Amino acid sequence: MQLRYTFRLYPTPGQCAVLARAFGCSRVVFNDGLRARQDAHAAGLPYISDGELSKRVITEAKKTPQRSWLGEVSAVVLQQALADLNTAYRNFFASLSGKRKGPKAAPPRFRSRKDNRQVIRFTRNARFQVTAGGKLRLPKIGDVKVRWSRRLPSEPSSVTVIKDAAGRYFASFVVEAAGEPLPQTAAEIGIDLGLTHFAVLSDGRKIGNRRFLRRAERRLRKAQQALSRKAKGSNNRAKAVVKVARAHARVADARRDFAHQLSTRIVRENQAVMVEDLAVKGLARTRLAKSVHDAGWGQFTQMLTYKAARHGRTLVKVDRWFPSSKLCSACGAVAESMPLNVRSWACPCGAVHDRDVNAAKNILAAGRAERLNACGGTVRPAA
Repeated sequence: MQLRYTFRLYPTPGQCAVLARAFGCSRVVFNDGLRARQDAHAAGLPYISDGELSKRVITEAKKTPQRSWLGEVSAVVLQQALADLNTAYRNFFASLSGKRKGPKAAPPRFRSRKDNRQVIRFTRNARFQVTAGGKLRLPKIGDVKVRWSRRLPSEPSSVTVIKDAAGRYFASFVVEAAGEPLPQTAAEIGIDLGLTHFAVLSDGRKIGNRRFLRRAERRLRKAQQALSRKAKGSNNRAKAVVKVARAHARVADARRDFAHQLSTRIVRENQAVMVEDLAVKGLARTRLAKSVHDAGWGQFTQMLTYKAARHGRTLVKVDRWFPSSKLCSACGAVAESMPLNVRSWACPCGAVHDRDVNAAKNILAAGRAERLNACGGTVRPAA
């Protein structure tokens, strides 16, 4: 399976200038290719093939005075920019024809030099390598210092150099990694995600909601107010923009670290994990949008998915319309209504439920049933 390993880079000032040039050349080639195809479409001409487009905006463009500086960066960077454009077009056409599942893909847009995130990619053809001293050697850039937090499991097939809004540089390696099955265990767990508690487990444990954005709101507000007082186009405003971006980056990093630690612990402790398939996009359009985004449910479930696949665990996503909160886990009766302010309730059978713990138990039971059916078990149990 393919995995991504991301590490922090520390380029020198000279290397930062070279990287900025590479980001700019990649952006120009992408925009030139997009403009060529748009002009051809407007003129009623056939769709320009990938090979012809590469010849126009890279090979022939380097020979002109207006684009001669494209030769100052690695050719692989320019080719990968066009590869991204071609992928964007294929996704757009597949979305129009209905072949692509999920949300509709929009047509590609021009890239701006003012974007908060700049990216270039090197493949094996570029002959990048990790030196014996632990630095990342990039063509026409040099040896860049890397902070390694772990070993790469295999030789990387590509590396993406990223500059984020906070001015930090990262190297993201794509590697082929074999699965790492964990020892078998009999434990299974159901997870109910929420806002009062981030996660309530079917064994009764409750994981508190850290509310990373809410706790940092005062610091973010002060940084944003300082930014609004700076004159547009001034150097002080540029510094204030970076300060705001760094404050948001700290929040995102803390949320990501929390999700990584919790998902790893759950996957290690349980053979099967059952979680509700929440409609995060729909919930993000309600009055709870800020809290929903702050919780980061989508990021957490995505981590559970790939970690379970890598370590030989089973992940079952229960249908979002399953009435986990209204269903009595003792007798199976379904309550008529269950407003959000009701945190505990009593069933006519005599059972008294904590709303979230009961939901987690029901998600565990529903996940077990779906797992048995998927494995060929009886759909309808015997009387």
